[in-house]
Amino acid sequence: MQSITLYSREGCHLCDIAADVLLRNMLSFDVVDIDADPTLRERYEECVPVVVIDGRERFRGRIDELLLRRLLVHREAK
Repeated sequence: MQSITLYSREGCHLCDIAADVLLRNMLSFDVVDIDADPTLRERYEECVPVVVIDGRERFRGRIDELLLRRLLVHREAK
């Protein structure tokens, strides 16, 4: 099972869309508010949402849903 983290911030409409895409694809994920951690805020200030799958940063800003599905199929095939 893959580990998915959504780096987000409150009031971010793109973050809400990213969460919807992940849910629509029946994925469970952890949400991390970048504003709760100064290091994360500095790292991701201008690029939330950020989606990390199995420790690898895969998406910034918007999720390409087709690419997400390909990543998941590839991941399951291993």
